[in-house]
Amino acid sequence: MITTLLEKIGQSTRVTLRDIGSATRIFIDLLAGSGSLLRRLRLVTDQVHFIGNYSLVIIAVSGLFVGFVLGLQGYYTLNKYGSEQALGLLVALSLTRELGPVVTALLFAGRAGTSLTAEIGLMKAGEQLAAMEMMAVDPISRVLAPRFWAGVIAMPVLAAIFSAVGVMGGYVVGVQLIGVDEGAFWSQMQDGVDVWKDVANGVLKSFVFGVAVTFIALYQGYCAAPTPEGVARATTRTVVMGSLMVLWLDFLLTALMFS
Repeated sequence: MITTLLEKIGQSTRVTLRDIGSATRIFIDLLAGSGSLLRRLRLVTDQVHFIGNYSLVIIAVSGLFVGFVLGLQGYYTLNKYGSEQALGLLVALSLTRELGPVVTALLFAGRAGTSLTAEIGLMKAGEQLAAMEMMAVDPISRVLAPRFWAGVIAMPVLAAIFSAVGVMGGYVVGVQLIGVDEGAFWSQMQDGVDVWKDVANGVLKSFVFGVAVTFIALYQGYCAAPTPEGVARATTRTVVMGSLMVLWLDFLLTALMFS
């Protein structure tokens, strides 16, 4: 029984190391093949439209409702201590530091990430990637690289939209519905939110999340088994691994930025 357990542990370790090595090699090839995109920027802009524009509605609506909830919960919490005038500061810091980048990345993994994985997986199942290789066209630089950089570009923009819409949602609930002083709402926010410590760190987080989530989606699609079941499993792995990676990176970046 001990021998069987050791065999399973060894096999699992070998598979994990193989996957890490394969992902590292593909990531290096992806970066190396990105130079040719400078001559074909249209490939990137088309993918930015596909990834970012089609995710805009769910990002904006989610940001609005998150702002509503922050306005309500923040007011009830601050009101206990007579600090409801700081509601704008609480909403802005919560969105720019944490909720904006994190929730956007989770929604991005569920919406755009699964779409990328399914698209690349179906291209592999249909032998389109193999046909490119037969024609001496590198599928990594031609197919994966434009989608990768489009995701990296789109993520910070979507996170900024999420945070901006969320602040407006908090304003609607806190000022228009509950009755917090409008001047105090905005002045507290302007005085307490620092451009570099808060906003810039949130942008940096969203950039890192964009790299991680987009690469995971592309890698899962590129390495998926060329069957309908394989593509379905790869799509599921994209959501699970992307979400866990976002949460782990959020903890790591928060510890480094605000320690």
